[in-house]
Amino acid sequence: MSEERLELDEPSKAVLREARALLRAKERRASGRFLVEGRQGVREALERPGVVQWLFVRWANAHDNLDLIALARETGVPVYAVSEQNLATMSDTVSPQGVTAVANAVGVPLEQALAPREDGRPVRLVVVCAQIRDPGNAGTVIRCADAFGADAVIMSTDSVDLHNPKVVRASVGSMFHLPIVTGVELTAALDACRAAGLTVLATDGEADTTLLDVGDDLARPTAWVMGNEAWGLPTEHLALADRSVAVPLYGSAESLNLATAAAICLYTSATAQRAAAN
Repeated sequence: MSEERLELDEPSKAVLREARALLRAKERRASGRFLVEGRQGVREALERPGVVQWLFVRWANAHDNLDLIALARETGVPVYAVSEQNLATMSDTVSPQGVTAVANAVGVPLEQALAPREDGRPVRLVVVCAQIRDPGNAGTVIRCADAFGADAVIMSTDSVDLHNPKVVRASVGSMFHLPIVTGVELTAALDACRAAGLTVLATDGEADTTLLDVGDDLARPTAWVMGNEAWGLPTEHLALADRSVAVPLYGSAESLNLATAAAICLYTSATAQRAAAN
């Protein structure tokens, strides 16, 4: 696609209005759509059939996104060129990244997320986010789950909106790679995990048992439960787990960021499971 041959349509006022409205959670829920900003996230969305409805690129640097434009056209997604000002109205950041997509909401039922995969393999690693409120943490946990080969992410009721723009950006496209469940009660989620053959481990900085003590158990199918950033998992939620586990700390820091703890737990489980399989 050469510079001379690049022809892009301008969106109608109605299309722009609909896209801008998706910055509001109410409109995202009502329409079942959300905004994806940035090259990597948009690429991952475009590579998943039927997800992207519209693609917007900034006129000034449209030729920097020829690959995304071509991918959109290959899949029948309308591509619109917009001004810097119009693109900014679709973003909650000071400096929009030059490319934004309107995508259909992601998310699957709990039963589907925990069902055996197409090849018959049962789920082996799941992360359950219990009342996680920080969008950056939520998106990073999703990215870590994807990176370490988790089979699904479950977000309990009272967690941050999965389609919040900050969650979407922090996931860097990983939210399009694995099943994600939202709006499920924690008790129901953990009951379903056990029914799927998973041992439920809860992260607790005060637990007497650490990751070093459960090394052999981590090779088994596991669901990790991660609590709220501010207060962690309350006593009643810890009681729902089969075991509470702490990440051992050797320095002076009192605790770890939620996403960091999730990354350590998921990596440790994934490594143990792969070692046991070999």
